[in-house]
Amino acid sequence: MFNEPDAHQEIRDAIRALCKQFPDEYHRQIDEARGYPEQFVDALMAAGWLAAMIPEAYGGTGLGLTAASVIMEEINRSGGNSGAVHGQMYNMGTLLRNGSPAQKDKYLPDIAAGRLRIQSMAVTEPTTGTDTTQLKTTAVKKDGRYVVNGQKVWISRVQHSDLMILLARTTPLSEVKKKSEGMSTFIVDLRQAIGKGLTVRPIPNMVNHETNELFFDNLEIPEENLIGVEGQGFRYILDGLNAERTLIAAECIGDGYWFIDRATRYANERVVFGRPIGKNQGVQFPIADAFIELEAANLMRFQAAERFDAGQPCGAQANMAKYLAAKASWEAANVCLQTHGGFGFAHEYDIERKFRETRLYQVAPISTNLIYSYVAEHLLGLPRSF
Repeated sequence: MFNEPDAHQEIRDAIRALCKQFPDEYHRQIDEARGYPEQFVDALMAAGWLAAMIPEAYGGTGLGLTAASVIMEEINRSGGNSGAVHGQMYNMGTLLRNGSPAQKDKYLPDIAAGRLRIQSMAVTEPTTGTDTTQLKTTAVKKDGRYVVNGQKVWISRVQHSDLMILLARTTPLSEVKKKSEGMSTFIVDLRQAIGKGLTVRPIPNMVNHETNELFFDNLEIPEENLIGVEGQGFRYILDGLNAERTLIAAECIGDGYWFIDRATRYANERVVFGRPIGKNQGVQFPIADAFIELEAANLMRFQAAERFDAGQPCGAQANMAKYLAAKASWEAANVCLQTHGGFGFAHEYDIERKFRETRLYQVAPISTNLIYSYVAEHLLGLPRSF
């Protein structure tokens, strides 16, 4: 928002130029049809923007998470919804940092070129939620393959992905010393799995967001699709989750600025009682308050991303960035809707669409209460609350 030097200005300019080809009307029509923005996603892939976190050696741009977060931010700030594509970014964390050289050689060049989509990560289950160590899905090794049985829920973009990262228990909970042990991560080729041991059931929801319930019934996965060491998958998944939370924070930042921009413009243009409504403190103060909160959240986003790129621990920063940004974007959404009054509910203004989209991040991919628990335990030294 400020006229300060921006190391990522070239990226911002390029993403904004691409997004101009897909104006509000495009995203509004996709939302009304409960469709998927295929043309928009294809354009991003063709331009190489979704390969930002893949090293140049594999055909990516090697820009890192900080740059990737700027890409996600600008998509949302331009009126789009990065929820359609962000999995292609953060799923890189698990594969890039823990995959074998053979796995990277096999998958990364095609992912970087846009020939393969790795949009999905299957972790959450109906009976465990965020208590991941209690997951029930099992992967039993048999004759050089793993046989998977169980159920997952709220697994997004399965129908628009070729590959999926799966977390399953390979050693029974009763046989491990620590609850976080005994789980393993796998690459699932969805093109071969769906209908052959994997059933996908869509979940209609408030937002136009493709998410599903998955049922595994003796799904066979080749042994070479195991990522890293068997039993250490929970630790590997955390790499992807920290990237996910940081990218989600950036998307919320983009939403927040979109809401602030729209509210400010309307407050300057809308004249009631012979004066622009933005002249009233009752209108301008809430907008200013939302902007201040958004700027503060933005700083934490960059701290989390920079630590991730430097290979430093970033769990605390990623969680706090997600919390602050989700809160700030939601406040900005409320302010924007209130500023527009009744017009904020009209489809043609796109506020109600973005309002629904940004509300999701108060709940997912991790709820506010879980972030409170993380900060209390890991940063403040308070007793574990669960």
